[in-house]
Amino acid sequence: MSSTENEDKLSSTNVVRRDDVDALEQELESLREDIKILKGQIRSMEYTSNLEREAYKRELSSVYDELNMVRRERNLLKKQLDEVMKPPMLVGEVMEVLSPSEVIIRNGTGQTFITTISNDVEPSELHVGARVGLDRNNLVIMRALTKGKDPIIMGSELLERPKVSYDDIGGLDPELEELRETVELPLRNPGVFKRIGITPPSGILLVGPPGTGKTLMAKAVANSANCTFIRMVGSELVQKFIGEGGRLVRELFQLAREKKPCIIFIDELDAIGAKRLGMDTTGDREVQRTLMQLLAEMDGFHPLEEIGVIAATNRKDILDEALLRPGRFDRIITVPLPDEKGREMILSIHMKGMKLAKGVDVRDIAGRTDEFSGADLKSLVTEAGMFAIRRKHRAVRPEDVESALEKIRKRKDMKGSEAPSQMFS
Repeated sequence: MSSTENEDKLSSTNVVRRDDVDALEQELESLREDIKILKGQIRSMEYTSNLEREAYKRELSSVYDELNMVRRERNLLKKQLDEVMKPPMLVGEVMEVLSPSEVIIRNGTGQTFITTISNDVEPSELHVGARVGLDRNNLVIMRALTKGKDPIIMGSELLERPKVSYDDIGGLDPELEELRETVELPLRNPGVFKRIGITPPSGILLVGPPGTGKTLMAKAVANSANCTFIRMVGSELVQKFIGEGGRLVRELFQLAREKKPCIIFIDELDAIGAKRLGMDTTGDREVQRTLMQLLAEMDGFHPLEEIGVIAATNRKDILDEALLRPGRFDRIITVPLPDEKGREMILSIHMKGMKLAKGVDVRDIAGRTDEFSGADLKSLVTEAGMFAIRRKHRAVRPEDVESALEKIRKRKDMKGSEAPSQMFS
């Protein structure tokens, strides 16, 4: 929307509110006239009955109440009109405080200048790094602003817990056990580590092929852990302008420190954690700056007390070595493809609410789905249900499962989904 359209819209809003205020002023004048008439009628009724005088007094009291209500409405509309009529302000940042009345400011375009402070602003509110509102005409500081965070960071906090629990994950009991003792135990019972005299691990990296349940494990932790859970995808930290990615990482950990105890989950870590090579493009250099900020936040001067970091990737082979050293991601948990027993548990979880006809053997299906991931098994169950609906069966029959198996195998063959083993070693 252009600036002219904005001004036209604002102008039309002001006209409507001015008309409202003018209408209320006329109504107030009319009510004042009614009160004068009623008072005169009461004075002229000295010789009328008490009953008539009381009726006029009640009517006068009612008009007074209406007058007060209209006055309040008029004052509210005037206040709203004043707010709308305020001119927009520029946003700047305090670089240096020279005196109680003068500071050095940098605006959004990078220009630096000396300006004065309005009498309405308390000098104690201004410090280096503070955000302020500047008058558009003379650039005087009109108000101090709170330190804001990027909407991407503010929206990453999970306010509603996922409904996934540890019981919804099959075939990963050892991995879940290691994840819980590494993430939940330091947050729930930090005294255990202090008693032994060790520092709890600060970072956990989940590594494995796609569809093995890495993100599902993080959802279960978010549901189980009694703390703030912040989710971020690695690609969201890659920004267009120089320094923006590092700023997002800095604000992410700042939010975690404000909300602790807290867990940060970074999905698809390889988007920002790839090895630093001799690339000369601006985009590669910006990704590397974001990575370096992440390295500094995980093991820098500010310790991660009551903050756990979980990351997931299926490309461990391209991650930078500085991320994988102890002190950053202390624990690397490999999430493998499920074995036959694990596949049976996963199928049982997904088929728990399904209507199965006689002859559908979950153990037999698990034995015939070698190299299937958890996501493949879930898709198999869904496809079997779809075939049953298409054939108008009242329950899932063995032939529906066979058709689903054939379809999933063809899909896997087309994708060529078998990944090199070194990616997850």
